[in-house]
Order: sequence, then structure tokens, then C-alpha cells
Amino acid sequence: MTSLRIAFAGTPPFALPALRALLDSEHRIVGVLTQPDRPAGRGRDLRASPIKLLAVERGVPVAQPSTLKTPAGMSALAEWAPDLLVVVAYGLILPAAVLSLPRYGCLNIHGSLLPRWRGAAPIQRALLAGDAETGITIMQLDEGLDTGPMLLERRRSIGPDDTAGDLHDALAPLGAAALLEAIAGLAAGTLTGRAQPAVGATYAAKLEKSEALIDWNRDAVQIDRQIRAFNPWPVAETRVGGESLRILRSRLLESDGGAAAPGTLLGIGEDGLRIACGQGVVALRELQRAGKRPVAARDFANAVRIDGLRFGT
Repeated sequence: MTSLRIAFAGTPPFALPALRALLDSEHRIVGVLTQPDRPAGRGRDLRASPIKLLAVERGVPVAQPSTLKTPAGMSALAEWAPDLLVVVAYGLILPAAVLSLPRYGCLNIHGSLLPRWRGAAPIQRALLAGDAETGITIMQLDEGLDTGPMLLERRRSIGPDDTAGDLHDALAPLGAAALLEAIAGLAAGTLTGRAQPAVGATYAAKLEKSEALIDWNRDAVQIDRQIRAFNPWPVAETRVGGESLRILRSRLLESDGGAAAPGTLLGIGEDGLRIACGQGVVALRELQRAGKRPVAARDFANAVRIDGLRFGT
């Protein structure tokens, strides 16, 4: 198998399995691009990205330009002279000069079945839309927004209890394995990209914290999707008993709230706290009070007087 000089560009944990797979492969990882260190935590101390930490641990050169649109910004990449650039959730737009620098171009792991859910939040938007399946696409980057030719895709069904975090953890290693297969095919000349279909393209807009506030007048199906899509961030939120309450896990119930007003606590069972919605009932399975750790529904009920509770007030 042909060994390539590969540069890697990525920042968050989603990119870690792909970088580990490359580091453990026969290819030579000549350098890593990642976002500049950012303030984090209560002390707002500068914190390195997970990708930088792994690269430093494995002795790989790291560059952290704030832009790749200047000669200075892309100087490290040019010096590394890679055959291929692999990009996974990097966070910077690649200009034409970067896209054309490696002889095999730039490959990307995207967390959806393209052309559905191009953009920043494909996993969460798939959950919010009620998609039955998701997956990853290995694609060649062009100057558009996730519009380049597709090399490989791998599918994964979405279960009724899956959260965005669950899908994230499933898709990241799935993408890493497919990436190695795609690189091998690309280097051998046995795999070529195919244009994305013109029909079915959707855009996965960046998440906004304001989207996480639960409106109990909505359908239970929509509220359940919202709770699962926004775990682990920004986490669905409501008001109850005068305080803010975060909802991390839920389950849609095949029952009717009857005449109960939306947000009314109907009771507690093995499935969680049963809450009436505008239509239908959702069970809240994991909750978190302000300043407290997440707890199961039964533990929440033991800590809080739940009789007469009304969610959303």
C-alpha cells in the first residue's frame, strides 16, 4: 500500500478517532492544524484543543493559525508539503490556495449522508427533523459548503433514545475507519469521487442556545427530539418551581395527556417523569438542577416536592 505524507486539520473530540487512526497507519503525519487555544473554565485559562493535545503527545508538529487566507497563515502547511490534507471539524474555511496545495487534494469526514445536512450541526439537525438514519460521508473538499464529490458513505440508524452525544460517539470511529479505506482507494486509483445529487440538499445551521428552551405547548414528538438533539449542548431547558432545570434524556410515550395543561406533571413511573405536552406525553428520564449534577428522574423526585409541579412556569 502506498504511504502518503498527510497533514491533518481538526479541533474537537469528533476528530480524535480519525487522527489516531492516521497516526497508527502506514502513512506519515507531517503536521497538524488546529484552532488557537481558547479561554475555558471558570478561570478562563487558555485551553488547547483535544487534537493539539494528541498531536503533542505523539510528537507531531502543530500549527494554530487564526486564518489560512494569508501566506503567513498557510506557511506551515506549505512547509509540510503534504500529499493529502484530511479535514475533520477544523473550524476554518479553506481557501482555494489550500485546497489545491496537496496533490491528492483535501478529504473531509462529514457527519451526515450528503447532500442532506450540509453545514455546522448535521447530527443535531437530523435528530430535530426526526430522520430515521444518519451516517458519515467521506468527501473531497471544494470551495462550496460541503458540496464536494463523495467518495464513501457509512450509514447508522437513529434509535428512539439516541442523543446527539450518542450519535457523535458512534459516528466518529465509523468515519475514521471509512477514512482509511478512502485514502487507500484514492492512492491506488481505484476510488474516485462522485458528484452530490442535486436533489435533497438541506442546510444544518449552527445551534443557538435560545433553541434549547422547551415550549410545552409543542407536540411531544418535537419536544422529545429537542431534548435528545441538544444533549450534550446546549441542553434542553425549562423552568419549574421558580428555578431553571436542564433536561438531558427523555422518552416519547404512547399515551395522551388528556385535559391536562401543557407542562403538567402527570406522575412518575419506570420511564421517568411524565409531562403533558400540547399533544401527547413525554417522559423525562435525566434532569439537572442549577449547580447540581445530573440525576435520574426518581432521584429528582426524591429531592424535590413534585406534587402539583408545572413545567415551563
